[in-house]
Amino acid sequence: MICAFLNQKGGVGKTTLAVSVAAELARRGERVLLIDADPQGSALDWAAARQSSPLFTVVGLPRPTLHREVSALAKDYAHVVIDGPPRVTELARSVIMAADVVIVPVQPSPYDIWAAEEVVKLIREASVYKETQKSAFVINRKVANTAIGRDVRSALDVYETQVLDATVTQRVVFAEAAATGRAVFEIDPDGLAASEVAALVAEIKEMLR
Repeated sequence: MICAFLNQKGGVGKTTLAVSVAAELARRGERVLLIDADPQGSALDWAAARQSSPLFTVVGLPRPTLHREVSALAKDYAHVVIDGPPRVTELARSVIMAADVVIVPVQPSPYDIWAAEEVVKLIREASVYKETQKSAFVINRKVANTAIGRDVRSALDVYETQVLDATVTQRVVFAEAAATGRAVFEIDPDGLAASEVAALVAEIKEMLR
């Protein structure tokens, strides 16, 4: 499976989700490669902050030729997770062309919902070449027990793209994990954050069955 996280709007938690999904797949005993295709290199920074042995391999590849290079990189891995760039560029197009499934994180905010249009359009354009590709929104950084958190799902109905049932709530443990190069399950294995990530991974895998 090659799973890309992509959104043209910064600050949606794209890197957090990419790292968390890669870590959860690794926790299940899978060989995982995380490709940091964001020129800002946040996933590489996460890996550099880690004190203990790596959970998975992280490489930087912010190049618009990624879709042509990914098969050679992926051959020794069961899963590849791509942290995509924050803008609609040739690099973003390359990430989409490389992926079996594209996950678009959106925060429960009108600005995020409006901003999703560009990336949805890019995915639709790529579908001409990748007929079997799947895509979905995931609601991220949801604030528990708020009306906007509940309403975002119906607001996304303006797009034809599927909205995953799994959601990820704004929690301090994600920031703590990012700062120390750890996965949320390493900090709080029985916590809500870890269970939300596990549910997200299960649903992504189910999409590709």
